[in-house]
Amino acid sequence: MALKAIIYKAAVSFSNLDSNDYQDHNLTIARHPSETEERMLVRLLAYVLNVPTNNDLGTLEFAKDMWEPDEPALWQKDLTGLTEHEIEVGHPEDKRLVRACGRSKKVTVYGFSSTTPAWWASVSAKLARVKNLTVWHLPPEQIAELGKMADRQMDIQVTIQDDVLSVGSGDRNVEITPNCLFGA
Repeated sequence: MALKAIIYKAAVSFSNLDSNDYQDHNLTIARHPSETEERMLVRLLAYVLNVPTNNDLGTLEFAKDMWEPDEPALWQKDLTGLTEHEIEVGHPEDKRLVRACGRSKKVTVYGFSSTTPAWWASVSAKLARVKNLTVWHLPPEQIAELGKMADRQMDIQVTIQDDVLSVGSGDRNVEITPNCLFGA
């Protein structure tokens, strides 16, 4: 019998003090049985950081990356169904990223392990020519603290100020300092 996804619900309050952007989201997240809570919460952060503020651009959705090998973690499609933005979590293969950059206007990768710099060093030469790729490294020790916030019902506050993410849930708080390895 196949294992089923674990369903999480998150009420997220997002405040970007650098750009005066304030949003609230009620999200339902399906966590694949082999997915860690840290990775699931990185997907949640990726959603909050990339959700379009103009609905004319389409909506950002969680894709089936762990179930369907050809889908990213998240994607934003325009109203005609064309892919505007693909978001990958982890260390995708360089060929996968080249294909994604060819079919999407924008591609973003969030790596969150101690091996992310080594992964990027191994694929960066093959991706040097793509212009619509951004690669971020989220420090693994900070993401480990973020993972401790995982609960089936979550109330999360995310604040950005001076390019630092402050994430809080209940009595837990963590600051995440993303490091841009490529692009933006």
